[in-house]
Amino acid sequence: MITVNAMGDACPIPVIKAKKALQELEGPDVLEVLVDNEIAVQNVTKMASSSGGDVTSEKISEKEFKVIIRTDRTMPKRETQAMEEPVLCRTDKRKDTVVVISSDRMGEGNDELGAVLIKGFIFAVSQLDELPKAILFYNGGAKLTSEGSDSLEDLKSMEAQGVEIMTCGTCLDYYGLKEKLKVGTVTNMYSIVETMNQAGKIIRP
Repeated sequence: MITVNAMGDACPIPVIKAKKALQELEGPDVLEVLVDNEIAVQNVTKMASSSGGDVTSEKISEKEFKVIIRTDRTMPKRETQAMEEPVLCRTDKRKDTVVVISSDRMGEGNDELGAVLIKGFIFAVSQLDELPKAILFYNGGAKLTSEGSDSLEDLKSMEAQGVEIMTCGTCLDYYGLKEKLKVGTVTNMYSIVETMNQAGKIIRP
């Protein structure tokens, strides 16, 4: 693994450092980029995704984020040329939208199919050009932010880009998951209602 330290660097320096490191790779490798703000995570993620890399990110602490870029091949010439285009400092790409998830299944019918669908739904949300402002989890949805969830990587990636991941504390207690929460923060019903009330749009799977 190659580590690029862009802590404290203002845009576009983190993207430039990451691009240079990617261009110097001679074959399949893993690049770790350390930054200190969500906008840098968004910009590095967008650049790496457009270059064909497999990108994940994670919030380590309040001012520490990690972007992991995996390349499974040598970059073709056309992609290398694309990476040489001017770097733009994009503003926060979060939208005034709140996603509300109340179950660890999507739709009614077969539970196994429902589990596959909700995993696909969360992944699709993580790939939107404009991410939601927050994702709220309550009732069975609390299982998706807890240990064993297949969606943790996608949720951590969105959290690192500034999306608030909030899970109902009462629901975590009910399912015995309070000590198994793996992403985001514990919230209460008042905050859930307030967040939904202030949203420009609410999406429910």
